[in-house]
Amino acid sequence: MQGSRQTAAFGIKRLATELILAALLLGTSGAFAKPPRPVAAKKFDAAARTALAAMKARAAELNISGVAVVAFAPGETIEGWSSQMAVVGHMTDTKASEKGNNLLGIAYAKASEMARTAKDSGTSGLPPMTGEFGWQGGVMEKTAKGFIIVAFSGGKSEDDVQVSKAGLGVMKSGL
Repeated sequence: MQGSRQTAAFGIKRLATELILAALLLGTSGAFAKPPRPVAAKKFDAAARTALAAMKARAAELNISGVAVVAFAPGETIEGWSSQMAVVGHMTDTKASEKGNNLLGIAYAKASEMARTAKDSGTSGLPPMTGEFGWQGGVMEKTAKGFIIVAFSGGKSEDDVQVSKAGLGVMKSGL
């Protein structure tokens, strides 16, 4: 009876050792790591409001108006996000083309392009899909907690980028 207990104990120790070795061989860098805690809604709202205010201020410095959008997608892939927008002067531009421009739609098109490519809008080198324009003016950054996406539409591309960068800086420090 004592021999069978020793054999069982040896078998358990050996199994435990094999499991530890297997875990080490497979890499445990992410296997036992806790995923990042989600950003609380209140924290996102506060960061978004502050970022939109910074974007409005930068747009005023550049003497442009349009629409600002900030978004945060938690996790390693973009499968959903929280966003806020602000009209900075006007939401549409009827002078820019025969049909006019819906600046809110353009800002979200920039954001959707960034969600697909994981690069600043208009910089991926990929052809735009239907619903995208390939225009610059949106910036994004991957953080430990997820993706920050910021877009502005209303000025020249280089000005839109500057406005978006002002919002990105605030979002990074606020989240």
